[in-house]
Amino acid sequence: MTDSFQKTVLPNGVRVITEHIPSVRSVSVGAWIAVGSRDESDTESGMCHFIEHMVFKGTKKRRMHHIAQRMENVGGYLNAFTSKEYTCFYARCLDEHLPRALDTVIDLVHTPTFPEKEIEKEKDVIVEEMKMYEDTPDDRVFDHLDRSLYSDNPLGRPIIGTEESVRSFTRDGLMDFLHRYYAGNNTIIAIAGNVNHKKAVSLVEKHYSNPSLLSLHKEREALPLYTPNHFMEKRAVQQAHLIVGTTAFDVHDPKRVALSVLNTILGGGMSSRLNQNIRERHGYCYNIYSFNNLHSDIGDFGVYMGTDASKVDHSVKLIFREFDKLLKKSVTKIELDRAKSQAKGSIMLGLESMGSRMMRIGRQELYYQGYYSLDSILAMIEAVTMDEIVEVTQEILEPSRYSVIKILPEA
Repeated sequence: MTDSFQKTVLPNGVRVITEHIPSVRSVSVGAWIAVGSRDESDTESGMCHFIEHMVFKGTKKRRMHHIAQRMENVGGYLNAFTSKEYTCFYARCLDEHLPRALDTVIDLVHTPTFPEKEIEKEKDVIVEEMKMYEDTPDDRVFDHLDRSLYSDNPLGRPIIGTEESVRSFTRDGLMDFLHRYYAGNNTIIAIAGNVNHKKAVSLVEKHYSNPSLLSLHKEREALPLYTPNHFMEKRAVQQAHLIVGTTAFDVHDPKRVALSVLNTILGGGMSSRLNQNIRERHGYCYNIYSFNNLHSDIGDFGVYMGTDASKVDHSVKLIFREFDKLLKKSVTKIELDRAKSQAKGSIMLGLESMGSRMMRIGRQELYYQGYYSLDSILAMIEAVTMDEIVEVTQEILEPSRYSVIKILPEA
């Protein structure tokens, strides 16, 4: 813990965490709920995302248009997002409007009313959002990857759900889900910026007076045994979209840091091996990158690329050729040092935003129930050794581990 970071747990389990940055005049506030799409049953698929939308339709305090104006009237911003393992409602504003921001985000998650007429209208909105993703192949190809990696597990489903599940939602079902999961011990209030911790705790306490506001514990489904597979879909697109991907380390695995550095070397930017050898040397693509996603008990790693349909098969070979180069001969010290500098610089530049700082401390509390200072994170990256890169390379980059997912243009 540092002087800039403080944490208080209220009697009902709500965790209030702040990072004090006195050099700025803004604050970013987030209400984090430790529930995501992987916590939904089959019939609830998409409910976290639907609730994320519906809380903006009215609360016990405010009508829909009042919510929309609440932060914008003071030059602020209000939004939300849903992930596989958590949901976040956040606001950004000048530090003098912290009470308004806290009141707004807590009101959204604590007292939504879910008007019946708005529920029915929002179903149509969500279905249109689904169609938008259907028409966005570089998003759709990742949904196919999740199904390939996680099969029938909720991790393998789209966060947005299906039209069938969303059409079935009722107000009683939404309220039941809210009462089960949007409770004190599942809630984190994270604030970064020019904030006084004691004042923030006092403001939050006014909204959470119920000491018994506790969520029911839900065991997550066991992960399926991963078997690599190939999937191909033809759609009315101009460009082919390709992913090679596999399961990898979870958010707690110490090897995740070395994998992050390896990810930077392989496909993290214009100077990465994939970009230099497939885009620049062969001219096969405009966009190619590697990715590394971390969940509480598993992760995934892979490479995305958009290319001409005639080049897909050769592109797969070229990607695996880059894997093979790393398997046979590890990176040089110069390359490793450059990747460490790139990774550290990216983190430090990102933390110039109070929104990024709030996101960082919120996720840290969700996954680690604690705080990693910037210095400690940078030290972990700097400590990655050549031997660790070799170990992770041998474990992750073996081509036989990979699923190959393709979306191809219709003939």
